[in-house]
Amino acid sequence: MAEHLIPTPALHRWVVDLFRAAGSNEHEASITADHLVGANLAGHDSHGVGMVHRYVLSLLNDELKLNQQVQIAHESGSLLTIDAQRGMGQSVTHQAMQLAIERTRKNGVCVMGLRNSHHLGRVGHYAEQAVAAGLISIHFTNAISTPSMVAPWGGSEARFLTNPFTVGIPRADGKPIVLDFATSAIAHGKVRVAYNKQVDVPTGSLIDAQGNPTTNPGVMFEPADGPHGALMPFAAHKGYALAMVCELLGAALTGGETTHPGNMNMKYAIWNNMLTLVFDPNHLGTGERFDQEARSFVDWVKSARLSEVGQELGGIMMPGDPERVSRAKRAELVPVDAGTVAQLDQASASIAARFGQSPGPLSALERSC
Repeated sequence: MAEHLIPTPALHRWVVDLFRAAGSNEHEASITADHLVGANLAGHDSHGVGMVHRYVLSLLNDELKLNQQVQIAHESGSLLTIDAQRGMGQSVTHQAMQLAIERTRKNGVCVMGLRNSHHLGRVGHYAEQAVAAGLISIHFTNAISTPSMVAPWGGSEARFLTNPFTVGIPRADGKPIVLDFATSAIAHGKVRVAYNKQVDVPTGSLIDAQGNPTTNPGVMFEPADGPHGALMPFAAHKGYALAMVCELLGAALTGGETTHPGNMNMKYAIWNNMLTLVFDPNHLGTGERFDQEARSFVDWVKSARLSEVGQELGGIMMPGDPERVSRAKRAELVPVDAGTVAQLDQASASIAARFGQSPGPLSALERSC
């Protein structure tokens, strides 16, 4: 399916105007656009503007709540539990991270539990928020929606979602290490992108409704009323085990909801809960040693003789490098597949029908490629 190139500033403005038309204040709309377009710029289209369609459906179904301010549900020294009030995930999680960063600057460390957020997007964005403040962050995140999406290792039916694990580590040379991956073999959003593009997903990513391996992304979306297939965990039992840890720490421990039928009563919303550890590496008294050892280790790793993959990439990459490369490539124009553009045009029309205003179709901004 054809892709279209959207000028990056115009895409950002369109997202802002869409959520302003829906009722978000300027700050919330801007934070949301920063995050969604930022995910596309980083090469993670799965968590970019393609999510707007589902957010609009959730809003129109009275699930997503706009302009929410987070509430501190519990605090004890460096430990903090925050309730997001079902608010726009990009906005409420930014607020929560600001609180965690402030506590870390005061105490050297903060353990922050965030619960009841609407889909908070690319978790690596929040690791980058901490890194920008010179802090290390570790994130265990669960997601809950309907239907479930990922099968447990040894199972042939979906039982949970893609539960990402994320780490951000600042470095003195200005190129932080940012690890951010789903515990499924492929993110659900990437399956959505493949479905919209009408292309296959990699082997080992999916099973169909009968539990058979498949590369067809349609098994996650057709028929509309199910039964659907499932994503597989990455690295067999290892990804499955990490997904379990993210669910228990990210949701059960923070007072949020885990994935089971009693909590799966939403129609379009995706709820996220997250346990975040933020700490100041300077408080460990190892700052200079850390910088030296990190540099030596990275240099040693990158000195390895290149494989065919390494030659194609132009060298051995560190976690966070692919996103930096993508941002440079997409600084002026963002590619969006035609299927996603059509969904976003529909989202804008739905906002206009409900609220009497919208920024118009995104397709009016596109350049065909």
